[in-house]
Amino acid sequence: MTTSEVPGAPVRLLLADDHPVVRAGLRAVLDTEEDFVVVAEAATAERAVELAAAEEIDVVLMDLQFGPGRMHGCEATAAITARPGAPRVLVLTTYDTDADILAAVEAGASGYLLKDAPPQELSGAVRTAAAGQSALAPAVAHRLMDRMRTPAQALTRRELEVLQLVGDGLSNLQISKELFLSQATVKSHLVHIYAKLGVDSRTSAVAAATARRLIRR
Repeated sequence: MTTSEVPGAPVRLLLADDHPVVRAGLRAVLDTEEDFVVVAEAATAERAVELAAAEEIDVVLMDLQFGPGRMHGCEATAAITARPGAPRVLVLTTYDTDADILAAVEAGASGYLLKDAPPQELSGAVRTAAAGQSALAPAVAHRLMDRMRTPAQALTRRELEVLQLVGDGLSNLQISKELFLSQATVKSHLVHIYAKLGVDSRTSAVAAATARRLIRR
């Protein structure tokens, strides 16, 4: 049983972000809530995984990007939530693309919030996640609902991964190595991407996806 399930017990939090200023700001906001206690901070995703296993944590506030060569926040989320009795993970990030949202949700995140959320929305999301419920920012929930309404036009997670790498400037060969796919499979994904976006080139696909906030640029 986590401490959040004990009546009157505070919600124990772990802050995972590579920017000290961000962690300090979050702590300042969360410390104003009597039912919250920040018990640990992590500057890397790897450290967050370690602390989530070692400490009594109810909710992890997880960033997605921790710098080049570092574990991604989604990887850390999957590692944390895979354990029995694991804490809830609330992703708190600046990225609101379909690629990031789907990856986080599939990794096991209980919620997804943007860093520009007002303090009361952040506090509410933490309490919701601690209670074992889904805590999605309104804009994020809207994007997921749009995907459900038009499933035939929505890019799959794999298609979004391919398109993100195209946007990052990788060739088909580089993408195939990055995702452990054959070049033929990469080309097949691109054909489906072009059809869904109504475009006929890599450049126009990236432009359309960026405009629709499907991928990061």
